Amino acid sequence: MSRSIESRPVEGGTFEVRVNGSSVTTTPTPGQCLRTYLRDHDRLDVKKGCDAGDCGACTVLVDGDPTHACVFPAVRAAGREVTTASGLGTPDDLHPVQRRFVDAAGFQCGFCTAGMVVTASTLPEGLAHDDLCRSMKGNLCRCTGYRSVRDALAGRANVGEAAAGEAFGASVAAPAACRVVAGQEPFTLDLEAPADLLHVAVLGSPHPHARITSIDTSRAEALAGVHLVLTHHDAPDVLYSTGRHQSRLDDPDDTRLLDPVLRFAGQRVAVVVAETVATAQEACRLVDVEYEVLPAVLDPDAARRPGAPLVHGDKDPVVSRIAEPTRNVVAQLHDEHGDVEAALASAHAVVSGTWQTSRVSHAQLETHGGRGWLADDGTLVVRTSTQVPFLVRDELAHVLSLPRERVRVLAARVGGGFGGKQEMLVEDVIGLAVLRTGRPVQYELSREDQFTIVPCRHPMRVGVTLGADADGHLTALELDVLSDTGAYGNHAVGVMFHGCHESVAQYRCPNKRVDAEAVYTHQLPSGAFRGYGLGQVMFGIESAMDDLAAELGMDPVELRRRNAVVPGDPFVVTALEEDDLEYGSYGLDQCLDLVDEALASGRGEVAPEGWPTGRGVAMAMIATIPPRGHFTDVAVAVDADGRYTVSVGTAEFGNGTTTVHVQLAATELATTPDRVRVRQSDTATSGYDTGAYGSAGSVVAGKAVHVAAERLHAELLTLAARSAGVARGHCTLERDGVRLPDGSLLTFREVVPDGLSAEGTHDGTPRSVAFNVHGFRVAVDPASGEVRVLQSVHAADAGVVINPEQLRGQVEGGVAQAIGSALQEEVVVEDGHVVTRTFRSYRVPQMADVPTTEVLFADTHDELGPRGAKSMSEAPYNPVAPALANAITDALGARPRTLPMSRDRVWRLAQTGSDAPPGPARQG
Repeated sequence: MSRSIESRPVEGGTFEVRVNGSSVTTTPTPGQCLRTYLRDHDRLDVKKGCDAGDCGACTVLVDGDPTHACVFPAVRAAGREVTTASGLGTPDDLHPVQRRFVDAAGFQCGFCTAGMVVTASTLPEGLAHDDLCRSMKGNLCRCTGYRSVRDALAGRANVGEAAAGEAFGASVAAPAACRVVAGQEPFTLDLEAPADLLHVAVLGSPHPHARITSIDTSRAEALAGVHLVLTHHDAPDVLYSTGRHQSRLDDPDDTRLLDPVLRFAGQRVAVVVAETVATAQEACRLVDVEYEVLPAVLDPDAARRPGAPLVHGDKDPVVSRIAEPTRNVVAQLHDEHGDVEAALASAHAVVSGTWQTSRVSHAQLETHGGRGWLADDGTLVVRTSTQVPFLVRDELAHVLSLPRERVRVLAARVGGGFGGKQEMLVEDVIGLAVLRTGRPVQYELSREDQFTIVPCRHPMRVGVTLGADADGHLTALELDVLSDTGAYGNHAVGVMFHGCHESVAQYRCPNKRVDAEAVYTHQLPSGAFRGYGLGQVMFGIESAMDDLAAELGMDPVELRRRNAVVPGDPFVVTALEEDDLEYGSYGLDQCLDLVDEALASGRGEVAPEGWPTGRGVAMAMIATIPPRGHFTDVAVAVDADGRYTVSVGTAEFGNGTTTVHVQLAATELATTPDRVRVRQSDTATSGYDTGAYGSAGSVVAGKAVHVAAERLHAELLTLAARSAGVARGHCTLERDGVRLPDGSLLTFREVVPDGLSAEGTHDGTPRSVAFNVHGFRVAVDPASGEVRVLQSVHAADAGVVINPEQLRGQVEGGVAQAIGSALQEEVVVEDGHVVTRTFRSYRVPQMADVPTTEVLFADTHDELGPRGAKSMSEAPYNPVAPALANAITDALGARPRTLPMSRDRVWRLAQTGSDAPPGPARQG
């Protein structure tokens, strides 16, 4: 049942707007924007991305003109024609532009796509590249890297049909493609609002560190429309972590749903539940709070020193699993393999340097949000934007003291993840509010919330010292890492250890030492982010490798060839790694050769006259599955009509796992993709799944899908053979049934009149390794600091490629995100307060900012992955920043050491040889 909206006449007559050809006469509320007005009338294809006119997710046509509905007053739509994506075409009858987006695979998560196609529908044919970029600058995409979008606008087709049993290896379209481009594929909050729906607003702390000494909610509770005000007095006194892993012991228990001690600016002080968002926000302003402002430590180096303010000094290190709360250290690694000091003393060449990476926002276009309610049997149901529904279910049960079977968590299509939705950030509030009110409750973060209270990428200071002999063989590798986890330790342990693992293990070296600490500060919390720490550490190591090559007078690619691990080498960080990591296949040598040859080919753009040019390369290794187990239970069923259903717990957020699962099942079951349906990401309708993170959707859940489909295939042949009285080995499964030796066909209705199901599982072990190499040619303008990419090439060791177009898009999207964080993106914090609060100040790359990347694949077959495939969702991100830094260094003869390598820093580098600003560095 839809929320009722009172109709009333407006001055001069009745309000009326035509929406997709139908008349809407409900008068907007005072100050209401067109986006919320349209969604109130169930035009749910109009998305919320920023509510500031920056991202274009809400684009509609107003009298034929593309308009950002979030900044267009609804009252101004009176007497006008408004067209949304669903008004352009339907999944069965697409507008030509929508068809082009399907054929080009011009989306990944698809949250931006409805607005994108609306803008694109107004463009003339044959626009030049620069004109196209200008026309589309108001529509951001975080997933694709824009190449496939440009292909869609140009009418290029990248996907096609696959014959029965031949989907694996083909560029087939995503199963939801037609619904996505028509705005009809539901995301988290794209469902009708019940009449009794309540909304949440949260009062945040104005201080980086404070203690609540008194809190009075009486004025807020007295406001009409307010149903509940929660403070720390009302919340369960349970410690947990917002970071989610298979084992909840992987993250420190340092968080409370509401805490009287506030450890970063914006932390929850009170939660208001009211009839409308506006009422809840007004009530937040009526909560009277007195604070004892406490000293704050904002610098991670200072946080470790004696006498520094303690962030979690009240925690028991054993119970909370915090390494040294009295030193603000969450996790630490201090260990050595061999004798680094002696090796450096005897080395022919030694280089040393320190690099600093920045805070980066995931900037998914769909903000964190969810809706909860009580089912008829009393089960708490939460529909939320998450990568890990089962892990959220388990932690909700822990925090709210509920049995697991009384909690159901489900995810619709998720509008981007990148690790940021491996957190539990809204579900705990929703769950408590539902239990306290007994009514449905919705909590949706704003774009400002995404920047100011949602965990970002861990900023790290990375010190690297390398030693080598005269032949360029590494003799010593010393790594010193300081990771700022901010106010809470969600993912601090995993990010620090993972960041120092494959980045160090990818090189053969007899002497290695790692000193790494993850440290609490009173800053915005950090969390899981694409690459999970490897991108930060590799920025330092891969930059130092180029410095070492210069010191030795050696080609940087050749230096990497001489020192990279090869099959048979052990994986060594600070000790011989005796775990489940294996060389399922090996393609690093091919990747290095592919990039080296491409950069030498002369392909790419010509440098502007007078701009120095440079070339840079970096490589990366990553485990294809997270360690310590990643579990999934999958069922594949067939009905009497020969249609298959895959039930899997993995969420789809642009990672493409749904397409992969369809391709794996369709190939094994000798059918076409259109006959395979995926039922996913719901703890009530599928077996357990650890979640879609660590790139596990293809190689864990995908492996289980393949196993289940194999079992179902075998059982169908067995049943058909038994029915016909023939040998199973002489029967063949086909799209429409089972072919018998005499050439006749037994239909599915004859073989399995009541349907049939089979199950498959995978525990995430053993794990393989994948490799990526990126190369750039750049030109740099010393007068302005502009860096222009002349050529971008990426080689990926992805095993057997399941879907070439989809994988190319995953690589391009990772590269585009990495270019953004390498050149322009930075969450800026001043005195503990985030000051970049909008897209226009944070600067997510627009179409004009992202070059086309040439994507090349190594020819490998992985023994451990499904049909020889490897994961490749997060891996492409990791080598991009150091490759770009190496190219800039080659152009200018001076080394950038700070991310992002923004124009002001590159200009300073060109003028002074250093990108460091004059004077003392700003804390935070």
